Amino acid sequence: MPQSYQYDVLIIGSGAAGLTVALNLPEHLKIAVISKADISSGATLWAQGGIAAVLDNEDSIENHIKDTLDAGAGLCHEDSVRFTVEHAKESIEWLIDSGVKFTRDHNAELHLTREGGHSHRRIIHAADATGHAVSTTLAEQAAARKNIQLLSNRVAVDLITNRKLALPGNRCVGAYILNLDNNHVELFRARFTVIATGGASKAYRYTTNPDGASGDGIAMAWRAGCRVANMEFNQFHPTCLYHPHAKSFLITEAVRGEGGHLLLPDGSRFMDRFDSRAELAPRDIVARAIDHEMKRLGADHLYLDISHKPADFIKHHFPTIYEKCLGFGIDITRDPIPVVPAAHYTCGGIVTDERARSDINQLYVVGEAAFTGLHGANRMASNSLLECLVYGRAAAADIARREADIPPAPEAPEWDESQVRDSDEDVVISHNWDELRHFMWDYVGIVRTTKRLQRAKHRVDLLASEIGEFYSNYRVSNDLLELRNLVTVADLIICSALQRKESRGLHYTLDYPGLLPEVKDTVLVPTTYRTLTP
Repeated sequence: MPQSYQYDVLIIGSGAAGLTVALNLPEHLKIAVISKADISSGATLWAQGGIAAVLDNEDSIENHIKDTLDAGAGLCHEDSVRFTVEHAKESIEWLIDSGVKFTRDHNAELHLTREGGHSHRRIIHAADATGHAVSTTLAEQAAARKNIQLLSNRVAVDLITNRKLALPGNRCVGAYILNLDNNHVELFRARFTVIATGGASKAYRYTTNPDGASGDGIAMAWRAGCRVANMEFNQFHPTCLYHPHAKSFLITEAVRGEGGHLLLPDGSRFMDRFDSRAELAPRDIVARAIDHEMKRLGADHLYLDISHKPADFIKHHFPTIYEKCLGFGIDITRDPIPVVPAAHYTCGGIVTDERARSDINQLYVVGEAAFTGLHGANRMASNSLLECLVYGRAAAADIARREADIPPAPEAPEWDESQVRDSDEDVVISHNWDELRHFMWDYVGIVRTTKRLQRAKHRVDLLASEIGEFYSNYRVSNDLLELRNLVTVADLIICSALQRKESRGLHYTLDYPGLLPEVKDTVLVPTTYRTLTP
């Protein structure tokens, strides 16, 4: 039989953002942290580069703010950027106090590297596996807390709100969660709910993200009535390892930051033809340059070469990349690395404020699922983990401040499975998944046109209708839920892209190559937005 649970705080997602919220909440609160697979299985685990923070005397808060604003192509919210940057140092100190072991130099000082878009060395890192160090350490800390329950192999289905329960007010009171171990949907009631589910890059054929990055939180919050903003800005990481067996393995920006060269198949460099900063240009410029050269030459991939650096330097700074590539027969101390751009980061998301609050009362959104205004039209390298920490701590502080005044969640009905049956047509899900990711890559990728976007919109509407019918008649599964959510976020990406009649940051369209004089966000509002998405 399906279970029913009640908590003070329900956190959906177990990456850096979700665990930061959990660990900064008062220990008298009963907290549940939901994870699709293992607790440390999200995108945080795979983050290689590091966390941006002003920790060097030659750097400054104003420098970090300026670099972020420049990378964001005019769309960053300066108040959000300043808030994030000014709280960076204390967030790093909290991680260190929590036991994260960052790389230090021979003087035992924190080693700072540099990445694209940054004017100074300000990236604190744990070799080239920062995300792994952060994720595993925070998971260990959470497991040791008696008030935190870590629940793996569970997938969120939908949020529960007062409106769905026909009650007055605009409050989130929990969520329905599919338990993958028994295939039953469970009822989780909570006084506060936090979405920390990551981005939506699995909407694309090639991505650096883990399988769970299917936009679940964004889709659920949208269906519940939250606004989304700037979904057209999906960042493509310039350098994903190109190898038939290297699934979703990115080559960190720090390789270029430490002197790596991008090369054409003939061994010549090309980035200086696209930007004076060459390999240190922001990611959108580098990704478009690689995409341009690949199409011009008809090449499947290009190369990133750091073999001109001493072998010991490479092995010390990039041990994970060195070992991974070596496993595929590529010795990066001697050979260039074959690379291709891949969908990497969702810059838009659910609209939130400085306390991570959404449009629905007691619903918070943190991390990649949120739109805080920090990233603008292009996320600058290593600001993402920083955003998770700063806004995760802000959300926890706001919940702690308010929790004494928020009553328990009201009663809610258990999930009704009486009118559905098991599917005998799973091939439909698999086929639609492939179709969606292919046309998103072909029509809504690094370079766009209005005609391509219109074709994508036509296809996503057909898929939405088909999946809506499937969802209504069959028992839910992880694959069906992820596909349903991916169709929703794909629709949001396409419609946002169609609304922006200019090329700015990560959104580049051949039909509108210039910038508009007016700088504004693309905000979609559920109540005024007509969509076939289920």
